Amino acid sequence: MSLQSPSRLLGLAGQSLLRKQFLTIFTLDELPREVFPLLFMEAFSMRHYEALKLMVQAWPFIHLPLGSLMKTPHLETLQAVLKGLDTLLAQKVCPGRWKLQVLDLRDVDENFWTIWSGARALSCSTVAMSKRQTVEDCPRMGECKPLRMFINLCLKKSTLDECQSYVCGWIHYRRGLVHLWCNKVQNYSMPTSTFRNLLKRVYPDSIQDLEVRRKCSLNKTGKFAPYLSQMSNLHKLFLAFGYDDELYESGQQQFVPDLDCPFLCLSYLKMLYIRKVNNIKEHLEHLLRCLKNPLGRFIFCHAYLADRDMEYLSQYPSLSQLKELHLIDILMWTTNLELLGALLEKVAATLQILTLKDCQIQDSQLGVLLPALSLCSQLTNFYFHGNETSMNALKDLLSHTGRLSKLGLELYPAPLESLDSRGHVNWEILTPIRAELMRTLREVRQPKRIFSGPVPCPSCGSWPSEKVDFHLCS
Repeated sequence: MSLQSPSRLLGLAGQSLLRKQFLTIFTLDELPREVFPLLFMEAFSMRHYEALKLMVQAWPFIHLPLGSLMKTPHLETLQAVLKGLDTLLAQKVCPGRWKLQVLDLRDVDENFWTIWSGARALSCSTVAMSKRQTVEDCPRMGECKPLRMFINLCLKKSTLDECQSYVCGWIHYRRGLVHLWCNKVQNYSMPTSTFRNLLKRVYPDSIQDLEVRRKCSLNKTGKFAPYLSQMSNLHKLFLAFGYDDELYESGQQQFVPDLDCPFLCLSYLKMLYIRKVNNIKEHLEHLLRCLKNPLGRFIFCHAYLADRDMEYLSQYPSLSQLKELHLIDILMWTTNLELLGALLEKVAATLQILTLKDCQIQDSQLGVLLPALSLCSQLTNFYFHGNETSMNALKDLLSHTGRLSKLGLELYPAPLESLDSRGHVNWEILTPIRAELMRTLREVRQPKRIFSGPVPCPSCGSWPSEKVDFHLCS
């Protein structure tokens, strides 16, 4: 006769109650807490919704990671769990058995179910500790705090799916009792008015990562700025209006963001991404003024920067400690790059990644950048491909990188001398030119990974991420 552990026997007893449908709130109160996760998984797999409803009311843990159990949203399971919460929320005084404080609908915590499923044996000390935590970590009777429900919103359609719609509707009628926490919100297709209404249901302090990509212009954007001002913990802001190359084939629309709202204050923002926002020059100063703490990453794509805009970038304290600066597809061929040089001097002690890609920087402009670039001693990645640069200008650029000993990856354009009348690379000409550029570089330092020419290479398909010293193809 085989001997089974007490925890295993308790689990079998609980499963027997579940299968015989003898489970009640009173029998649940008598079960040890270590039985609940296994019993909950069993009820979930059997689609025993009444049992799920009861178990939520007696859940002995602070945290219920429902999303990692469902993997994909399941409406009936959500309805059962939320009905169980309704029974608790309807009581004016918190019952003593109410321990649950966080319902997590994200797929982020698989370890909880693995640990309690029996995959790892529970020692007596673990069980004893779990009982102590039940008493010490949970609120006492009468101290009802708002329940926190965690969910990430990725809005790829113009309307919510059935599970999102049910959750948001449920939250709407339980204001003050439940807070909807969304660390990450992504809007790809939802109309602005609908999106604003959705944001009203989200606890604003919870949003850390906001991404808004729209293929058409936003109307009445003045009503959007106040919502940004309430997101006091926002760390990453991604604004991409018009058509994104990764999502749409072609076309671009006009957008003039209303970022002049006097209440807009982005205190904790660490990353700002602006893409395809036309007429940003009219509002860039206001946006930078809203940044109350230094940014870590600034990405600016597919736009035009006038001298005045460059002056803003070089002057505002919010950009004084950048670790990453990415300027991509920015028309700079008429821009005074001394102002960009002033920005590089300011961030020379912190900047690690610099991208000046497809900016149409001319030879005559490049020289004013080189003294500031040579000071960026922490630089590990430098992307300069896509610009129209001669061989002599590239040699001058490389000779100014002698003190950049931490550079691990460098991308440069094929020199103008190696291009034919259609702008295509002539490999017979490029190969000896690159060898000469390499000699110039090795006179000042030893490179690690360096690409010069088209990316990816049309001949061998190599990408800069591959560990090669110097890319040579013929």
